[in-house]
Amino acid sequence: MTKPYGVVIISHSKDVAKGVHDIIKEIAPDVSITHAGGTEDGRIGTSFDTVNEAIEKNEVDKVYTFYDLGSAKMNIETVEEISEKEIILFNAPILEGAYATAAQIQMDEKPEVIAANLKTIEIK
Repeated sequence: MTKPYGVVIISHSKDVAKGVHDIIKEIAPDVSITHAGGTEDGRIGTSFDTVNEAIEKNEVDKVYTFYDLGSAKMNIETVEEISEKEIILFNAPILEGAYATAAQIQMDEKPEVIAANLKTIEIK
């Protein structure tokens, strides 16, 4: 059964995005997890189109998003302006934030508890 919240991983590297996805899927099998990494032509970077696709193909309408570097965040914020999904963005480390969030979603933790826990690991 899919949980009401999902997780989206955005990285400048397709290998990093896939690796984080694989790690968190092990502890959160019922959480919809999607990812995007790199540019359309396989280079290091991010693009609006790949970020948009990762967010939109997530099975649920409320997603926590995690990113590695600034332009990934910028693309998430741009998608947020046009998407009908509720995009929840914290400045938490990509692996630790995604892992902690997916585990809590898997355990049916309340969103306010997840938010409070993420704030303890936010990077400014």
